Formats: sequence, structure tokens, C-alpha cells
Amino acid sequence: MPSTLRKRLSPTESREAAVEAARALLIESGPGGVTLKAVAARVGRTHANLLHHFGSADGLHTALITRMAADIVGTIRAAVLQVRSGDGDPRDVVEMTFDAFGKGGAGALASWMILSGNTVALDPILTAIHDLVDELAGGELPGTRPIQEQTLTLVLMALGDALMGAPMARALGLPTTKARELALDALLASKDAAASPPA
Repeated sequence: MPSTLRKRLSPTESREAAVEAARALLIESGPGGVTLKAVAARVGRTHANLLHHFGSADGLHTALITRMAADIVGTIRAAVLQVRSGDGDPRDVVEMTFDAFGKGGAGALASWMILSGNTVALDPILTAIHDLVDELAGGELPGTRPIQEQTLTLVLMALGDALMGAPMARALGLPTTKARELALDALLASKDAAASPPA
């Protein structure tokens, strides 16, 4: 075990290291790989040490989804503000959202929590998205679909794509990126509607 993992960490540092290890395990092995035992082994701590910090595996999962929610929402917020300033591309918003739920593991983790009955653990991501939508709602262009509807469409498409988008697209003879294209089309259609003069 590397000596850097054995050094004495503050409670905050120990917690942060465990959450980062949990995120790495999620991406490598899926939600089932994010156990207290696996995380403890990854950071060179004991199972009891992690129980002290998180209380249970559910507590660890909640801490992980809270961190992921903050990171996802922060990234998407920056992309949306860039698009609104005229310096960004709406495609970036779609790509970041789909990547967060797919490659980043948020879709698999959220689904696993729902299926295991731990729906309360989803509150951090729902709250973070709600707060972001509230913040961004003031900058909407007249005539666009409400940002709540745009967000619901984008998040549900990204979540569905993370779970079975590629196999479904292949089964239908479509490119595996088709869901992303459809999400972008929906986003651009709302923007185009706002830019078009009334008939």
C-alpha cells in the first residue's frame, strides 16, 4: 500500500479521499462496485473508519451523488451561461449532460439507488438541478419553452441514453449518438422559436 495512503488525514481529507475513490470505482465497476470494503481498500483505511465517516453504504452513496451533483450542475451551469453570452455552443450543454449521466456514472448510480429503494439519496441531485433551473430561469428568452421543460427533456434523455441508449439505437438501426442529436434538436428548436418573429 503506498505510504501516501497511510498518512494521517483530517476527517475532511479522509472523507474527500473516500468519495473520490467511490467515484473512481463507480466508473470502473459500476454501482455494485461502490462498497465500503472496496472504498476502504482503495484509500488504505479500514471498514470501521468509513463507517465512522458515512454511517453506512447508503451514506457513502449519498455523499458520492452529492459530490457528483455539484460537479455536474457546475459544469452545465458554466456551459449554459456561455451559450447565453453568445460564446458557447448548445451542443456543449447536451454533450456535458449526456457524458455526466453516461461516462460519469450518474445515470447508473441513480438507477441503482432507485431500484434498491434508496430514493432519498437522489435528493441532492434533484435539489442541485432545481436550484440551477431557478437560477437560470431569469435569463430565458421570450418565446422559448420554459427552462423547466427543457431541463426535464434533456435530463430524462441523458438518463435513458446512459441506461440503454446505445443498444436501443443499434436495435433500431440508428447511430449510437442519435439520442444526443435528438436532444440537441429539441434544444435548438426552442431557441429558434424564440428567435423567429411572430406570424
